[in-house]
Amino acid sequence: MKRILDKIKKYETIIIHGHKRPDGDCYGAQFGLKDLIKQSFPNKHVYVVGQTSSYVDYVGQVDIVEDHQYQGALSIVVDTAIQDRISDSRYINGKEIIKIDHHIPVEDYGDLMWVDTNFPSCAQMIAYFYYKFKDELKLSKAGAIALYTGIVTDTGRFRYRGVSKLTHQLAGMLLEKGVDVEYIDSHLSKESLSMIALKGYVYTNYATTGGFIYAKMTRAVIEKYNVTDEQAASTVNALGGIEGYPVWALFIEYPNEIRIRLRSSGPTINELANKYGGGGHAKASGARLESWDQLDDFIRDVNEVINQWNQIS
Repeated sequence: MKRILDKIKKYETIIIHGHKRPDGDCYGAQFGLKDLIKQSFPNKHVYVVGQTSSYVDYVGQVDIVEDHQYQGALSIVVDTAIQDRISDSRYINGKEIIKIDHHIPVEDYGDLMWVDTNFPSCAQMIAYFYYKFKDELKLSKAGAIALYTGIVTDTGRFRYRGVSKLTHQLAGMLLEKGVDVEYIDSHLSKESLSMIALKGYVYTNYATTGGFIYAKMTRAVIEKYNVTDEQAASTVNALGGIEGYPVWALFIEYPNEIRIRLRSSGPTINELANKYGGGGHAKASGARLESWDQLDDFIRDVNEVINQWNQIS
């Protein structure tokens, strides 16, 4: 962390990247980090780039950065385990690259890496970074809102494994910065009638095999309910917590691939995700299929993971 702080002090231009299809934690870490750098070093040029997220866009708006601005700049990539998932490939044009991530390491990249799977969210890592150097750094209310949003979303509102005493201490620190929990909850809890209808579709069109429950979200379904890909992906939580099904997933059809949001309340699933071009946490990962023809193979492998878990649990 001290080396990262030294790099931040050294560079006049810092460009912060996240992952494709950013979630609350990615946005929270990106905009929280931008805020603490700008508040601490007002003369620096700090930008957040990458894909947008309408779900948590209240924490900030991405910047437009020209190619020439990467010359002599520091690139920081947050919340992204593998290079293929980094949003905006121009990060490699920075003079140096820093990786800050809390996922199980799959791929090393960058000149300096801070990877710690003990943190339940990358936003908590940034909050901890601020806490460790609070005599030198500043954080505004806007930055605290971003970080709190990242922590809340990636911990399932403090319900997932990995939440610790430190998590709550840092959340309390952010509250002292002026975070309004009702304001954040009002944004995170809003749902359109289209989303309610889409959840109804998931509840009536799921499939089960062994201890695995899943739903397919084709382009036709997404277009029928008039929702974004991000909104469609969020319905994976509708299948969680169903008795007898410790592993659940949502298969989302994109133009060139099928993305899998894979979750578990028991078996470790990140190695399975790695096999299918993804990765993530032991109980929450992402993967991909090249086509629906691979679905049967994936289901077979999921059931094998569940069977092995049943034998030892």
